[in-house]
Amino acid sequence: MTTYHDPESSSKPYKEPTPLPAHIPKVQELGTTSGPLKSAAFFIGAYCKDYNEDFMLCKNENRDPGHCLKEGRRVTRCAEDLISKMRDNCLAEWDKHWGCLELNNHEYYQCRKPERTLNKCMFEKLGLVKTIPGSPEGQTPIHEVKRPIYTGVQK
Repeated sequence: MTTYHDPESSSKPYKEPTPLPAHIPKVQELGTTSGPLKSAAFFIGAYCKDYNEDFMLCKNENRDPGHCLKEGRRVTRCAEDLISKMRDNCLAEWDKHWGCLELNNHEYYQCRKPERTLNKCMFEKLGLVKTIPGSPEGQTPIHEVKRPIYTGVQK
């Protein structure tokens, strides 16, 4: 039987029962919900590409969860760095985009207008371009289509 400890109902501070080993570098969690992460996902993918690839190569070497903790921490640090830069440079645009995603069941096609302003800000201030992996060559990417078939308003 598993017992769960509620830290708020106890007078003692909560202590993690299975802490990470001392040789694993510590890293704070990102502290964001799914909306901001989905909004930033393609930028995180581009900005942290090398760290993500190292992590995935490590995962292919060994399926043990503890084997790739260092690489996973590097990915988290990189994402934290980008999120800090997004907050510093494009906070208003980012807030509008992820707020729209939150209100529209996280559907990108419902939020193309705020997405375009965010993409423009990210390019102008951070030099990052949104690219969707696997997009067909020679076709306009879906997020840049001027008159999409699927929109937030029915015709």
